[in-house]
Amino acid sequence: MSYKIGDFVRIEKDGAFFEGHIISGEPGYITLKMTGGGYISGFLEDAVRVEVLESPKNPPIFLVRPSAKNAPAFSKSKSGKKISILSTGGTIACYFNPETGSVIPSFSAADILSEVPELDGFADFTAREVFSLLSENMGPQHWIKLAEAIYEEIQNGADGIIVTHGTDTMAYSAAAISYMIETPVPIVFTGAQKSPDRPSSDNHMNLICAAKVAKSDIAEVMIVMHGSISDDFCFVHRAVKAKKMHTSRRDTFKSINMAPLARIDYKSDRFELMSDNTAYSKRGEKTLSLSPKLETKCAIVKFVPGSSPDILDYYLENDYKGIVLEGVGLGHVSDDWVSVIQKAAVKKIPVIVTSQCIFGATAIDTYETGQNMKKAGAIEAVDQTTEAVFVKMMWLLGQGLDYETVQKKLVEDLRGEISSMIID
Repeated sequence: MSYKIGDFVRIEKDGAFFEGHIISGEPGYITLKMTGGGYISGFLEDAVRVEVLESPKNPPIFLVRPSAKNAPAFSKSKSGKKISILSTGGTIACYFNPETGSVIPSFSAADILSEVPELDGFADFTAREVFSLLSENMGPQHWIKLAEAIYEEIQNGADGIIVTHGTDTMAYSAAAISYMIETPVPIVFTGAQKSPDRPSSDNHMNLICAAKVAKSDIAEVMIVMHGSISDDFCFVHRAVKAKKMHTSRRDTFKSINMAPLARIDYKSDRFELMSDNTAYSKRGEKTLSLSPKLETKCAIVKFVPGSSPDILDYYLENDYKGIVLEGVGLGHVSDDWVSVIQKAAVKKIPVIVTSQCIFGATAIDTYETGQNMKKAGAIEAVDQTTEAVFVKMMWLLGQGLDYETVQKKLVEDLRGEISSMIID
C-alpha cells in the first residue's frame, strides 16, 4: 500500500507493531512520530509491513495545542514583581502538524505560560505575542520591533522580561537587543530544543529557570537554557558571549571565552554566580534607553582555502557598509585578499576579522600575512563572537557614526563582549 508523509500508519516489524504519523520519508527509510510520544526512525521499507490507518479521532497529547483560555488565572505574587513574557515563535512555541510532518509555531505567549503551572504566584505575569516565527525567519526588522516591545514593557513597569525565541538565531537576536537597549532590569532569552508536545521537551525547565533569572539582580540581556542534558540546572549566559554549539542537545548554548554568569538549580532556589572576576550590571544601575537603528547592509564573509577575493569585491561594489571577515586560526586570510581589504579601507568600509575557531582570540600580528592585513585596514575582533560583532557593527553604523569612530568602537568593550580573560 502506498503512503505519504503525514499518514497515520501501523508498522509491523519482526512481530512488533508501531503506530504513529510518518514525518520523514527519506529514500529507503521511514521515521514515525509515535502515538505515545517521541520518535522512532530507521525502518527499512523493504523489511516492514506498512498499513495506513484512519487518524485517531482523539489524537494523542502531543498533537493537542494547549489553550490559555482554559487555563486557570495565575494568582498574584507576594513579591509584587512584574514579569512580561514576550513570545516570538520558535520551537518553544511549536507543535507537530501531522498533515505536513513538521513542527510549526502556534503557541502564544499566554499558551506558553499556561503550560507551566509551577509559576503560579511566582510573579505577576503578563503575556504578549510579538511574532510567531521560526527563528531562521527573524531578521533585523524583527529585532527592531522586538526591542521596541521590550522597551514599552519596561517603561510600563516590568521588573523583568522573558523573551521566548527559537534557538537557531537566538544568539543574533539577543546580542542585537543588548546593543539596542540600555536596561535597568533583567532581559532573559529562552527557548527549547524540543517542542512542548514532546515528552522530552526542555521548554518547561528553561522557562522556570528564565523566570528565576528575570527576578534576579543581573540587569543584562542574557540567554538561559539547560546546563546539561538532564533536567537539573540551567546556565545564565551573557547574550553577547553565547553561541549555539549543537544542533539538538539540550545544553546547546555555551559561553565563549568566559564562564557563564550564573547557574540556577531547577528544583531549588539555589542561584550560584559563577563569574567572580566578571563585573555585571545590577538591577537599577542603568537608565532605560532605546537606540534601535541598524544598518542592514553588512555581511559575514568566511574565508576558505583557495577562495577568491572577488567575494569581497561583490560586497564593495554593491554598497555594503561593513564586513565581518571570518579568517582561519588567529584570523588570517591568504595574501591575495589583502589588496581588497585595502580597497575597503579606501572606501571607508570597516572590515573586522574574527576567527573560525570557537575559542581564543585573534592575533593577526603574529604572522606576516596578518601584519599586511592590519596595514591594509583590517581590525581584529579579539575574542568577540561572530554573531555579536556582526550585530554590533550593524548597530554602530546605524547610529550614523563616521568610519574612524566605528573602527574604534568595534574594538571597545561596550556590553561585555570582549573578555578580560582568554581561555587557552
